Amino acid sequence: METKKLHISKISPIWITGAVATIIIAGIVFYGWKQLSTIKAQQNELAITNESLVLKIDELNTNLSNTQQNMAQIFLDLNKSQENTNLTLAEQLEKITGTVNTLEQLTTLDEELLKKYSKVFFLNEHYAPTDIVKIDPDYLFEPSRGLEIHGEVWPFLKDMIDDANDDDGNLFVGSAFRSFGTQTVLKDNYTVVYGAGSANQFSADQGYSEHQLGTTVDLTTKALNGSLNGFDKTPEYKWLLENAHKYGFILSYPSGNSYYKFEPWHWRFVGIDLATKLHNEDKNFYEEDQRVIDSYLGVMFKK
Repeated sequence: METKKLHISKISPIWITGAVATIIIAGIVFYGWKQLSTIKAQQNELAITNESLVLKIDELNTNLSNTQQNMAQIFLDLNKSQENTNLTLAEQLEKITGTVNTLEQLTTLDEELLKKYSKVFFLNEHYAPTDIVKIDPDYLFEPSRGLEIHGEVWPFLKDMIDDANDDDGNLFVGSAFRSFGTQTVLKDNYTVVYGAGSANQFSADQGYSEHQLGTTVDLTTKALNGSLNGFDKTPEYKWLLENAHKYGFILSYPSGNSYYKFEPWHWRFVGIDLATKLHNEDKNFYEEDQRVIDSYLGVMFKK
């Protein structure tokens, strides 16, 4: 019995040591595994967090880019709106200025200039154009006569004759401004020579002549030797029919008019806008409503 106890006593420490070592190793392994699992879990969490951050950063960058584009568009729209506002203001100012200028012109322009004379309206013996100038003698068939015309009309007449003659024409002024007194003498002479009935067909009574306005001329050519008869057969007359409106002139008494006999030589200045309107509509000045005609007074001398 005693020997057996000694044997057990000798092996117990070894067994205990091995068991303890095993337990320690197992504990270490378990601890290491636990730590590794924790680290891997943290790494996974970090990876997920990092991926989320990357996505978030991409989303923020996208939003930032969109915001920048929107801001740029807003600035462009603002600039465009500002430009449109400035343009609108400028247009409005120009329109207002134009209206003021037109009103100013209307207060200074002679209202008689676009009236229908020739047995309709009457000019008294005191009427004369406020601005009258001598026509350059080079443009007169008889340079020594010293004919006159409204100062504002002269540049238009000069341009028309220059351009007609540049197109192989031979156009000259045979008659222009005639005062009330001059028209009286002229009509009296015609009445004596041709008789009252015949004279009334081609010559207005004093106060009813467009020539008293200073805006009307009788045109002739060298080929006619200054005569008016036969003017409708000349190339100059054809040129005037096609081009006179561009310079503001109209044929007052075309064929078939109810005022006087056909006068192809008699041209009256009414302004480019009105002359062009009448030309395009193939309408005679005396057929147009006077209210429509009067609306062109403010632009009568506009080139």
